[in-house]
This record gives sequence, C-alpha cells and structure tokens, in this order.
Amino acid sequence: MLKRLFVHYIAEEARPMLRLAMPLVCAELGWMTMGIVDTMMVGRQANSAVAIGAVSLGGILYIAVAIFGTGLMLGLDTLVSHAYGAGDLEECHRVLVNGVYLSLGISPVLMGLVMLFGPIMRSLNIQSSVLNQAVPYLHALNWSTLPLLLYFVFRRYLQGMDQAKPVMFALVSANLVNLAGNWALIYGHLGLRAMGTVGSGWSTCIARIYMMSVLLAYCVYYDRRYKTGLRDTRRLPDFFRIWRLVQLGLPAATQFGMEVGVFAVATAMIAKLGAVPLASHQVALNTVSFTYMVPLGLSAAAAVRVGQALGRGESDAASRAGWTAMFLGTGFMGLMTILFLVAPQYIVRIYTPDPAVLRAASTLLFVGGFFQLFDGMQTVATGALRGAGDTRTPMICHLILYWLVGLPLGAYLCFHLGWGAAGLWTGLCIALILIGCALLYFWRRKERSFATQKIPLTATMLDTG
Repeated sequence: MLKRLFVHYIAEEARPMLRLAMPLVCAELGWMTMGIVDTMMVGRQANSAVAIGAVSLGGILYIAVAIFGTGLMLGLDTLVSHAYGAGDLEECHRVLVNGVYLSLGISPVLMGLVMLFGPIMRSLNIQSSVLNQAVPYLHALNWSTLPLLLYFVFRRYLQGMDQAKPVMFALVSANLVNLAGNWALIYGHLGLRAMGTVGSGWSTCIARIYMMSVLLAYCVYYDRRYKTGLRDTRRLPDFFRIWRLVQLGLPAATQFGMEVGVFAVATAMIAKLGAVPLASHQVALNTVSFTYMVPLGLSAAAAVRVGQALGRGESDAASRAGWTAMFLGTGFMGLMTILFLVAPQYIVRIYTPDPAVLRAASTLLFVGGFFQLFDGMQTVATGALRGAGDTRTPMICHLILYWLVGLPLGAYLCFHLGWGAAGLWTGLCIALILIGCALLYFWRRKERSFATQKIPLTATMLDTG
C-alpha cells in the first residue's frame, strides 16, 4: 500500500518536473561541455599536461569570482516563480529589469577582482610554464563577465515562467560556436593566427556573448507574440526590488562562491605538486562536474516548481515537487557512483593518452565515485529550499562543512600524510557526504512547515531562512 502511494506521489509530479527539468539539464550539460571541449582541444597541443593545467587553474579562479555574480541572480528563481505562480506577469517583468541593473552594477567589481589573480598567482610557487598560459587565458575570460551575468538574468526570468527550451537551445548551439572558435583560434585556421591556450579563452568569451544575445532575442520575441506587457514595464531602476534580489541572491551567491572557491583553493594547492597532478585534477574535476549538471538542472526545476506551488498557495504540491526532484537527482547520481567506481580509467582516456595523467586521474575519479550520490542530494535540496525562499541554510552548511572540515582535512592528508591530490579529494568527499545529509534534513524540516505557514506571498519571497 505504501509503495503504491509513493509511486503515485512521485508519478503525479514527475511528468511536469521532467518537462521543465530536461531542457535545463541539457542546458547545464551544454554549459559543462563547453569547458570539457576547451580542455580536450588545448590538451591536443604539444605539451598536453601544461596546457590542461593552465586551463584548469585559470578557469577555476575565474569561476570562483564569476559564480558569485551569477549566484546573485538566483534570487530571480524565487521572485519570478512566485509571481508567475500567482499570475502576476508584471512583477516578473519588473524583476527582470532590475536584474539587468544589478548585473550592470556588479560586473566592473567582479572584473577588477579577477585582474588581481595575475599578481597573486605569480607570487605562488607555481610552475612558470603553466602560469605563462594561465594568466592570459584568465584575462581573456574576464571580458565575458557582463554577457555571462546578463545571460543568467534572462535565463532565470524565462525558466521561472516555464520557458526552458530557449535556454537549452542557447547553450547547445553555443557549444558549436565555441568548438568553431577553438578550432580557429587555438590552432590558427580561417586566416587567423594560432593563439594557443589563450585562443580558447577568447572563444569562450565569444560563445557567452552569443548565449546572452539568443536569450535576449527570445525575451523580445516572446513578449511580442504573446503580448505579456514586457515592453510597457517601467524601465527605471527600482532599488527596493534590487534589494530584494540581493537579499535572496547574496546567501546563494556566497554558497556557490564557497563551493567553487573550495575547489579553486584545492586547484591552487594541487598546482604546487606539478603539471601532472594538476592536469589529472582538471580531468577528474571536469568529469564529476559533468555528472553534477544533471542534478543541477533538476535543482533549478525544483526551485521553480516549489516556488510556483507556493505562489499558488499549494503546500502539498510544493512538497511533492521537492521530493520528486530529490528522487530523480539521487537516482541518476547513484548510477554515476557505479560507473566511477567500476571504470574510471576508460573515462580518463577520453581526455588524454598521457599514461601519467591517466593513472593519477583514474585514482581521483575513484574517490569521486563515493560522493556522487550525496552531491546530487545536496544540489537538489538546495534548489528546493531556494524555491521556498531559504537561501541561507545551504550557505551555512557549505561554509562549515567545506571550509572548516573538508579543506583542512584534505590539506592534511595531501601534504602531511603524503597522499597528494587524492588526499585533497578525500577531504572534500567527506565534506560533500556531510553536506548532503544535512541539507536533506533541513529540506524535510522546511516542507513539513509548509502546511502551517500562514504568511503573505511578499513575505515568503523575502524570507531568506
């Protein structure tokens, strides 16, 4: 009887959840594929380990800063989905306009922070051949900051209104733009000079401008076709709405910044071990990040479905949306656990034929197999909590368990016990297991409270935990 109830409970929500989630999952996979293609294409140069290491170091340091800006835009998930669920399209448009203003304001700040990484990297004991490629690559990526933030504003606005397919199209087609750009700029085709690793950075920048342009064009098209009123929306900044975005987005941005930042610090630590450990870390990190994109897409769908249900005042539907996304996300990551534990070496061969990198990266992927299930759990729970307006709890969990437990433990295993890169990965693996369990508990507490909440919609949207 309980089994039949559970199947009915999940099945009722699974179809609309997957209808929204599948394009978002494809978009997230497309996002990650861009980085994987960069790694593969620079890895075919003469010194594979150095080129891959440079892309790893420059890319993770850039994302550590940029992810904070994109995280601020996560407030749109809550505000747009709540407004759309309540039937208030005008509020959706106003949130979009003020998200654009927020992007314009923070982009110069983020770009200034990225410029500081060059001198910092030169002051560390990092192999000079890696640095000579990583710093120009980082500077090229930096010019994509504003297009990247605007892309996320348009994306959150569209998916909050159940328009996920344009997001998928933008990222899938951007991979073709990036592939062509890498081919032309890294190796010198179509009459262009060969720029090597830095050409990959410029190719990514061009692809991000393209992504932003596609979603902007679709927003205009959607408004003209369905007459949603976007053109008539007040275009001056509304500082109250910008502040609401910051209230919701700042904890989420801090959480994402800490999550990516801990891997950036780990990458910098591993860079001190040499080019081969750094390249193996990049290969393994790309792989686990690729599988992470599936629960990340489900997380975005969970935020929207939970938010829309609460906007309609349907607490049961909000609970069902969260648990369905959790079931789908952890189910997929359970399969990835088996794959990583059984056949890590076959995955690494896709990236590089270098035998030294192959051995080291296979070990790291084996470690990564142990946290796949819990990584999916914490990612989907974070999205479900965000849909309910709680962005503070995930931030606190990541701060304590990543930075105060996982990273110190990993550094001890890496340098004091001599485990190398596998030691750092072991520490982060333990942290992820703890984060997954903690956020599952907090989501359970939150969804139990839905039925007893008797608060206005605006208060729900402003509640950050």
